[in-house]
Amino acid sequence: MPRGLTMFERFLLAAGLLAVAAAPAAAAGDPILAISGQPETLDPYNTNTTLTTAVTKSFYEGLFGFDKDLKVRNVLAESYESSPDGLVYTFKLREGVKFHDDTTFDAAAVKANLDRVLDPENHLARYNQFNRIKTIEVLSPASLRITLKEAFGPFINSLAHASAAIISPTALKKYGKDIAFHPVGTGPFTFVDWKQTDYVKGAKFADYWQAGFPKVDTITWKPVPENGTRAAMLQTGEADFAFPLPYEQAKMLESNKKLKIEVHASIIERYLSMNVLQKPFDDLRVRQAINYAINKEALAKVAFSGYAFPAQGIVPQGVRYAHKMDPWPYDPAKARQLLKEAGYANGFEATLWSAYTTTTAQKAIQFLQQQLGQVGIKVQTLALEPGQRTEWVQTAPDPKTARVRLYYAGWSSSTGEADWGLRPLLATEAWPPKLNNTAYYSNAEFDALLAKALVSTNDAERAELYAKAQEIVMKDAPWAPLVTEQNLYATSARLSGVYVMPDGNIDSGEIAVAQ
Repeated sequence: MPRGLTMFERFLLAAGLLAVAAAPAAAAGDPILAISGQPETLDPYNTNTTLTTAVTKSFYEGLFGFDKDLKVRNVLAESYESSPDGLVYTFKLREGVKFHDDTTFDAAAVKANLDRVLDPENHLARYNQFNRIKTIEVLSPASLRITLKEAFGPFINSLAHASAAIISPTALKKYGKDIAFHPVGTGPFTFVDWKQTDYVKGAKFADYWQAGFPKVDTITWKPVPENGTRAAMLQTGEADFAFPLPYEQAKMLESNKKLKIEVHASIIERYLSMNVLQKPFDDLRVRQAINYAINKEALAKVAFSGYAFPAQGIVPQGVRYAHKMDPWPYDPAKARQLLKEAGYANGFEATLWSAYTTTTAQKAIQFLQQQLGQVGIKVQTLALEPGQRTEWVQTAPDPKTARVRLYYAGWSSSTGEADWGLRPLLATEAWPPKLNNTAYYSNAEFDALLAKALVSTNDAERAELYAKAQEIVMKDAPWAPLVTEQNLYATSARLSGVYVMPDGNIDSGEIAVAQ
């Protein structure tokens, strides 16, 4: 990252014309991937951050994974069968696979990992993803049976999520909680070093089970919070991959023949949550007013340079069981009228936090500040650093004293279906510190619909249940759904085998560089 730049240097940097002197140019066979921030851990079971799991996938694999279209594919599991009632799953595992520490991958290793996340004393972030598991039985070194407490439609999708990685049981015993700093998996790269705020580095795993991979000697993930800096690193050859890119520089970067620019649809939705336990956001009319006060089309243009469009509901299109709905119309007059009816004819003051410090997020909250100000809502904005986000929002112990009010955030349903786009964000069980219901929203009918959908094995019934649930949230308005963004990233011309998935995760398993 740049140090002590003058205003003129910052201008050149934003334009991609100033070289960044923070790191040497990428060497052949040693690609550098510039990303928007640092992982908070290298334990895939203890994060809710897509960026973190993108990094941990260098070292870890699960029974299943997703392809670039979020379709489930076999990885460490060769196949599975499920009982007609959806309660019992039997897995055939891949044989001949080794962990980085030479431990053999087998059914006992899978059981050890699931037992760990299911132990509530471990307080792992992904506990709720797996807590419907009743028993785990090792049938043989290459076969495993999992019985659920109740049918759980998204179970295989949950196992395909990057957080469902299989960690070496030997390493788990050796490192305990410090496994967060010593990843040992079956993935294409072994762990070399993690210099926090600077880089995470992996080296080629010589005994990797997929023949011919990995195709590079090392991989380096470099956190670069400033959009313009990531773009500049691409142009100077100091990075081979950058995501996300500054939307406003897309056209300029496209003209660089040394780069390949990619634009793809995403399932990343940006939203503004409102703490419904606190005044004035406990009043539906205030929440409705905030929805009417925001011009989503303009937000897409101002903060995302047109690489986004108004959200079409609570769960974005492209996610299974997403229910398409019309965005809230932009109507500031209606917003002012609703505020008057709620007793806030002169508006009110509030705080607006962003979950991110990226320049795009800064633009977004500045735009929201301006829009809300036009209807009399005066907000102070703050982009939270990772530590602040964890302490002030994600781990707030008491809902009554939680400091969050208006919160700009985003989510992608990384399991590819609607449950993970609704339950972690809006269910009563998902209030922090358990999950991410930063609105502290609670609706018994909504919760019941989700619970019924989870145990249903009928596809049409699940679609209907999820549609009703999404309509309830839109009516109750604990959020202002804002935009669904597009994934914009770039690679150097020499790089291949890296792509950004619809949920914003990054797949680098087939990364290669032309010599």
